[in-house]
Amino acid sequence: MKTINNVLLAACLALPLAACQKEEAPQQVERAAVPAPTTEDSASWRTYLQDQVPRHMEGITNQPFIYLVPGESTEDFEGNYERLLDKARLDLQRGIIRGNLLAYAGPNPARVADLVVAAFEGIPEGSMQGVRVVYLGSPAETARVEAAVAPAGVEYRFVEAK
Repeated sequence: MKTINNVLLAACLALPLAACQKEEAPQQVERAAVPAPTTEDSASWRTYLQDQVPRHMEGITNQPFIYLVPGESTEDFEGNYERLLDKARLDLQRGIIRGNLLAYAGPNPARVADLVVAAFEGIPEGSMQGVRVVYLGSPAETARVEAAVAPAGVEYRFVEAK
């Protein structure tokens, strides 16, 4: 009787394991990248950023800070640019902690680079360890941007806007 009970118990315990079939993990298909807009249309640039920013979020635990510099032909460009620069400076002065991503982009890569350089002026050296900065722009401007952000200790990534 004991033997029959042990065999039945073993069968009952083994049955759920035998029923499990290892399913193949669904393969993730890499989406084609959205091309960088060739116009100053802010909706197109937002769509581009919605595609590009998630591609650089691995290891990031917080919502990204995204700074989209408007096109120069937009109404009140200088006012919008100054407000965006003030916001970028204020965000950095408050302190960006480990696990955050800062993304900078816009139709004019030189103006985007100007914004990054101006925003990072006066940021204490090594104060942003574990923060990732993504500059979506021109190869001609990347060295200038990297030189401005490197002292803060960030992880810098360049994405050519093409």
